[in-house]
Amino acid sequence: MSENPLQLLMNPKSIAVAGASNTPTKMGTIQSLSLLKDGYAGKLYFVHPTEKTILGITAYATPQDLPEVPDLALLIVPIKAVLSLLEDFGKIGTKRAIVVTAGFRETGDAGQDMENKLNEVARRYGIRFVGPNCLGVINSQICLNTTVYPFPPNPGLLGLASQSGTYVTQVLPMLRKKGIRFSKAISLGNEANIDIADALEFLGADEQTKAIILYIEGIRDGRRFIEIARKVTPHKPVLAQYVGGSVSGARAGMSHTGALSGPDFLYDGIFKQAGIIRVGSVEDLYDHGWTLATQPLPRGRRVAVITNSGGPSSSISYTCDLVGLEVPRFSAGLQEEIRKYLQPHAASANPVDLTFHMGMEKLAVTIPEIIIRSGEVDALIMHGIMRSGFLREIYNHVSDYIKGASFEEFLSFSEPVIKEVFELPRKYNIPLIISSFFGQEDSYTKGFQENNIPVFHSPEKTARALGALYHYKLIRERKPGKENPLPKISPLAVRILQQAKKNGQKALDEYTAKKLLAAYGLPVTKEKLVKTQEEALEAATKIGYPVALKACHWQIMHKSGKGLIALQIESAAKLKVAFKDIQKAAGEKVPVLVQKMLAGNREFLAGMTRFAGFGACVVFGLGGVFTEIHHDATIRMAPLTAADTKEMFADIRARKLLDEYRGMPQVEKDKLSEILQTIGNISLLHPEIAEIDLNPIIISGAKPVVADALIVLEG
Repeated sequence: MSENPLQLLMNPKSIAVAGASNTPTKMGTIQSLSLLKDGYAGKLYFVHPTEKTILGITAYATPQDLPEVPDLALLIVPIKAVLSLLEDFGKIGTKRAIVVTAGFRETGDAGQDMENKLNEVARRYGIRFVGPNCLGVINSQICLNTTVYPFPPNPGLLGLASQSGTYVTQVLPMLRKKGIRFSKAISLGNEANIDIADALEFLGADEQTKAIILYIEGIRDGRRFIEIARKVTPHKPVLAQYVGGSVSGARAGMSHTGALSGPDFLYDGIFKQAGIIRVGSVEDLYDHGWTLATQPLPRGRRVAVITNSGGPSSSISYTCDLVGLEVPRFSAGLQEEIRKYLQPHAASANPVDLTFHMGMEKLAVTIPEIIIRSGEVDALIMHGIMRSGFLREIYNHVSDYIKGASFEEFLSFSEPVIKEVFELPRKYNIPLIISSFFGQEDSYTKGFQENNIPVFHSPEKTARALGALYHYKLIRERKPGKENPLPKISPLAVRILQQAKKNGQKALDEYTAKKLLAAYGLPVTKEKLVKTQEEALEAATKIGYPVALKACHWQIMHKSGKGLIALQIESAAKLKVAFKDIQKAAGEKVPVLVQKMLAGNREFLAGMTRFAGFGACVVFGLGGVFTEIHHDATIRMAPLTAADTKEMFADIRARKLLDEYRGMPQVEKDKLSEILQTIGNISLLHPEIAEIDLNPIIISGAKPVVADALIVLEG
């Protein structure tokens, strides 16, 4: 396996900056000052056509004048100079670059042409680069900061790859207030060369990085991204915010399946398939990522809530329930032990509410340790641990009554910070998350942050962050799916598709589609294609009443609500009427499918549609005529494993219908799983198929049977 291109780019021993000057407000100068002031210990060179020194350091007119070949070139120059400069660096042997300059693909066709030329230069000289249109990188391990914001020399644990430069740079002051520190951060820009899959692979292998967060607006090489993610997530948490799935970006398909499969729906499914935790806001991205980077995984979902206030305890408990955690009632013995340290009116059952109490030892250490040692919980959330922040708030009110004592003297009257609370997660290998309305002005908040214990400024956020931690525990416990080899291509399927192409068809009719499906072992309805009423009567007699009649032609892709279907036909007389009605509704003579009427009250759908970058993706959900109203479906990328289909069954809201329900037997899920896996296999074996729509799949007794099928062809 070749070395990830970011390995050298993020660990350069020498850097040449093109675009800096002696004007401190210029972007190139600001980024150079980040390198100089934030502790980078490697060699730093400046390239400038006229300046002799920049920021007190010798400048060189061209890359060829440099005293050595730099590992990394940082280009912050006008767009017209980028290509020639990158070529000059390529000629001297520089192999990595960061192109900060904007004005490429994001500006339109002319910019795309410039970006193509940039890639041509890079390929010619074997250069790998980040950007263009990016804001650089951070490697806290070696104090490397090429961005416009200062980054204190304090190594962190959270890795970030972002398609927005803002989320690498402008957020840094906010993150400092939260105590969140990057291990590595990469602004990817246009991803003309190094992309988000490269960044995920690099961060996945980085020992300093304990959790990875991704800000994503789109993924071009989805298959490679998912392949890498599936290798990373079993041993390192990955969280993502995806914002490219609006209605305006949705793909409209010809089948029901295509209509269901907008990009947001797609990313939901593939993130689950890869073990990536999706978050809804950039704030949650950092907060939940930091929790996963710093806290041990809980053994289970039982949470102890310890507070000095009833409101926060209720908010935390309620939110815990919403995110799949449990706040269990403590045993009588544990409650009795806790009550020794509580006032008579305080609650001990869980949540433990000391009510307003300024003696922090009970709240911060004594009671938590009793609870941890009991073995009745798997994680702790605590609210109300405070000292200097609270005392500062009340100082003005009490100063007149303490004989003019300074705030520092007033502070000394209270008990000192109990540092043992900061050791609880490490001492007991149990996650601890703090809720507090105070920031770093409070000595406890500052202490928690310095010891990598997350602090949130709302009780609900605290519970949601712990929910993410528990979610990752479940991901870690997933059994890996076994990917089976693709079956042999069916000669019958090949002949069907070749004939359809020869005929100029855009789709297969239902009868032919089912023949193709049956060639790969899918269970389909007993049926016969007829052209005349007499043939229909003969077919119905052989199949056995009741039957269904359907117009059957490849140009009729959707029949519901158009008079082209007749169901529950129980006699020859009714069949004659239905046959005539269908011909009349069609407006011309069309073949008719005579189909055994299946008995079953449960209907599902399965299908396949293709997406750029991801290829064939399989959909499963609630089926029938109200499919697009209920919109209860999920999606995964083909090929599927049995583990994938099991998760798909659990995804839908109507999942209880798959089990015993109101006298109906449990669905044969192994057979349903085979249908989904086979759809994926068919799509990989036959790339000329654009979409597959099996709706409904009727559960007849316990067996799933494909009752209707549409196969749409490429082109």
